[in-house]
Amino acid sequence: MTNHALNFALTNLALMADAIGSGGGAAGSEVIADGNGDRERLARAGLSRVVEPGDLAALKAFDGMSALEIWDRLQCRSHGLERWSTRLAEVDPERDLERAAAAGARFVIPGDDEWPDPIDVLTDAGQLSRRAGAPFGLWVRGRANLRHALKRSVSVVGARACSSYGEHVAAELSAGLADSGVTVVSGGAFGIDAAAHRGALAAPGTTIAVLACGVDVSYPKRNSALLSRVAEEGLVVAELPPGCSPTKLRFLARNRLIAAATQGTVVIEAAIRSGALNTAGWAEQCGRAVLAVPGPVTSRMSAGSHLLVRERNAVLATNVADIIEAISPYGAGLTQPPRAPQSVADTLDADLQRTLDAVPVLHPAPAPRIAVTAGLDLLTTQQSLDALAALALITQTPTGWRLPSPPGGA
Repeated sequence: MTNHALNFALTNLALMADAIGSGGGAAGSEVIADGNGDRERLARAGLSRVVEPGDLAALKAFDGMSALEIWDRLQCRSHGLERWSTRLAEVDPERDLERAAAAGARFVIPGDDEWPDPIDVLTDAGQLSRRAGAPFGLWVRGRANLRHALKRSVSVVGARACSSYGEHVAAELSAGLADSGVTVVSGGAFGIDAAAHRGALAAPGTTIAVLACGVDVSYPKRNSALLSRVAEEGLVVAELPPGCSPTKLRFLARNRLIAAATQGTVVIEAAIRSGALNTAGWAEQCGRAVLAVPGPVTSRMSAGSHLLVRERNAVLATNVADIIEAISPYGAGLTQPPRAPQSVADTLDADLQRTLDAVPVLHPAPAPRIAVTAGLDLLTTQQSLDALAALALITQTPTGWRLPSPPGGA
């Protein structure tokens, strides 16, 4: 796009803002109508199509430049930026914004009320799988406010070809998290991702699908109905502009968004080399909690989860309380571990407990013999036997004392 075309787009964009109104979603759904805001949004929208998500080379080449500076230098075909300038002929940010609006989506950028600040940690989070850096903006489809939805959130990730156990656990944990007011974030894929979204929706609660394609692209196609429901009741988010298809590198880049946006990542069934472990790696680099759900020791699907616990200090997660405790600040989510129900015998003092332990199971014994076994004097033993009998913990027979027969016993 030439500078003349860009100025023309800005004029049209200001008019388009009135037409869009507030129908595109909560907070920030309409395009900002002032000139500087328009230029910033258009530049970032254009860059989201020109630059591949998490492009490490771009991060180095653009170091220290604002989005507007990058966009202007690309327009001028500045030396050293030729590799990205080749896409400019096909880039029309105004058209992408219109296409997004038609799909019920909006483009959220830093500085918007809806922008999730935790994403900014990616600016200094280093690299992983040759992906790095924060996005120029996020394309958001759905009525919820992205920043508010992510305020208390957990990502749930795992294998596409998961077991019935993994699918069940993902759905149960996600439903419990959603019921506790925690937004469940995942990638919209088959297997664990889909189970996590369905579990959260069933609660009912909020769930967010972060895609490696455009927000108007249903991928995988068999999840199109699920993704539509997520968009209706939660949010569908992407770094790529409308119409973009997924690639392997785009999936790896997408993982960093899932990890950075949430307070913690829960891995359920993941192989040693998997996208879920890549997401866990990003969570570690972003300073987020990493949790893993155990599985059968014989299952290759759970090998990655077990590795996270054994070698990378992941928190073992077996229930919703474990997850909430891990993501809560300063122990605010600490819960008491489950305990077995307390019996009458658990409340006995030391003498009563020693006496009870000395009473035989089958053959009755007189008080003097029980006193010797318990190591107590006869008076204390007799008093203890009477007290235990009153609690129905022992039985007196003509020949002495014994424990009661179990129900149905002799």
